[in-house]
Formats: sequence, C-alpha cells, structure tokens
Amino acid sequence: MARLVGARAAGHVRHHRGQVRVDRARRAARRRAGKGDAQPASLRRDSAVVGADSGVPVATDVAGTGPPASGHRLSWEALPDHVRAAVEDHLGAGVVRADTQTGGFSPGAAARLTASDGRRAFVKAISSDPNPESPEFHRREARIASQLPADAPVPRLLWTFDDGEWVVLLFEDIDGTHPAIPWRDDELARVLTALHELGVALTPSPIDAPPIASALAQLLTGWRSFVASGSTPDGWAGRHLHDLASLEAPWSDGVAGTTLLHTDLRADNVLLTTDRVVFIDWPWAAIGAPWLDLANMLPSIAMQGGPEPWTIFDAHPSSADADPAAVTAYVAGLAGFFVWGASQPAPPGLPTLREFQRAQGEHAVRWLQQRTGWG
Repeated sequence: MARLVGARAAGHVRHHRGQVRVDRARRAARRRAGKGDAQPASLRRDSAVVGADSGVPVATDVAGTGPPASGHRLSWEALPDHVRAAVEDHLGAGVVRADTQTGGFSPGAAARLTASDGRRAFVKAISSDPNPESPEFHRREARIASQLPADAPVPRLLWTFDDGEWVVLLFEDIDGTHPAIPWRDDELARVLTALHELGVALTPSPIDAPPIASALAQLLTGWRSFVASGSTPDGWAGRHLHDLASLEAPWSDGVAGTTLLHTDLRADNVLLTTDRVVFIDWPWAAIGAPWLDLANMLPSIAMQGGPEPWTIFDAHPSSADADPAAVTAYVAGLAGFFVWGASQPAPPGLPTLREFQRAQGEHAVRWLQQRTGWG
C-alpha cells in the first residue's frame, strides 16, 4: 500500500502446496484477455476478465507499468551542515560520495554513502518541511528497525540522530537493486518465495506492534467515505457503491493473527542481492494474519507489469488458511482506500502519491470484481 502517510528456476516458486508458476499465471491472464501470448494481460487496461469498467481512470506510461513509486528527494548536499557533520562523525570519516535513491515517496534524503575510508552506509533524513508528519514516520521506523531480529531479511539499523527538527536513520548499505519494472518472472518468483519465508520467520511476532485492525482503522474506509461525502466514483464502483460500503465495513473482523507484517510492500521496498531478498522501510509494521502482506502488495505488482492479483493470491502458500469472506472484505477495504485516496488532494511534499494510488486502485477494483462476481 502506498501510504499517506529463491526460486529453483525462472518463472516458478516451489512450496508445500505445489508450485506457483508465474509464467502460467501470465498465460492464463492472457488467454482470458483473448490475446494469446502476445502481451501480459496486466499490461492492458481492457484485458481483465472482469473488464475495464472499474471507474478508476489511470494514467500509465507507454510500457503500461503505471507511474513510478518516487517523489522529490533531497540530496545529501542539501542537508544542513550539522546533520551531515553528525553522520560523518558517526562514520568516523568524511563522505566522499552520495548516491541519491529515487524509489519511495518521502520528500527527505535517501542516499547510499561512501566514506573516505571505504565504509558504506545508507542514510535517510527528514525534517518537518514540507510534510510535518514525516519526522514521526522516521522515528517510528527507528523504533521498529531497532527491534527486528538480527537474522531477519532487513537492513541493520546502525545509528539514529534526532534534534527535534531533523531525524536521521543510518542503515547498513545493502548491495542490491530493486526488482526490474516491468516485473520479470524470475525476480517475481524470488520475491514471492521470500515473502512467504518472511511471514513464517516473523510468526509469532518477535516485537510489539499494533494489531493491523487498529493500525488501518482510519484508512480502509474509502467506500464509506464516498457515501458520507455524497460523491460517487465512476463505472462499476459507482453502480455498486452502497454494496461496497457494506462489504468493506467488517474488514477488520477477519484480519487477526500473530504475524509481524510490513504492510507497505511494493517493488521499491524490496532489494535483490545475489543471494537474498531484503525488505526495507518498516515504519508501518503491524501484527495480523499472514496473508495480508501478500494482499497489500499484489495491486502494485499488477500495476507494474505482473499478473493480476487473484492469479497469485489463490495459489500462494501465505493464503492457504485465509477465510474467503475475510479476504473479500479486506480487498474491498483495500480497493476503497486506493480509489478514495486517489480522489483527494496530494499531501504536502508528496506530489506523486495520488497517481500511484490511482493506478493501484484500478487493479484492486478488478480483483474485487473478480471476487464478488458482481456485473
């Protein structure tokens, strides 16, 4: 979710329920679209089995992979002198190179640093300008990252700095890259395998975190927000608005669990190294059912060239024990969150967030159409 805030071979994942074949999911989606093997179904706006009448207009790039998950970053050089000096003092050497990382929506700095003695680290730094809520997001991430198990596939937090205005987090530098966009079958298979393994490793949760029902209580209310505001989304969602509001309302009843969840997984929050998958950016961690991280990530996968959500979710081991009614209610909440969010003004300092939500909303609504069967 964009907030306000190892496979044995390419194309498949091996697990206890058999194999989730990413290539098979792609072919099935293409057949439903009536296009043979010419193009992945998720790259076409008119390709879904449920049709394109979702009521969620989307602007996509020429490759059909949706808007990038990126905002306006501060450079290392733009940070105040005292902030840079504090980082260099901790490193014990001056920074000779800083490579800004563009993925993610934060308006702060995010850079891979190289010190004069060869040491490397990753820095995140933010102030209350332009978004007054951003420093608290970094403080929350620092609290969570400092408690995550040493063997978890996450970056190790090295140091923090907080002068009341600027909040700085220094992590170990991960020598990896984000998954390619459009998604490649082999990389998607690696990530889906690692996501299941992450859930197993973090069950029961090794740290204290809020239950997801309370963490998302004010967010998964989109269809009810449309009703309360007197506004109506276009297309299918508008025709079924009141039913969607009723379907969404009890979403929190079916999400309890003991798994520590990331809750905000997307390609830009994943790093691939030569031998592992690393999950980054944990400010929104919560505790709940093990299938929720998968559900949250799937609309962005579809938006960025991967299969439609249901072709992955229904065969993935993380969903093995998921109650179908609970999943449908949660998908209703997720779709409503994206569609309602996309209709709102951009938050301060996050000018690209709404377009990203709008693009995810299209695929979340398609998933909801598929699950409900409503025409």
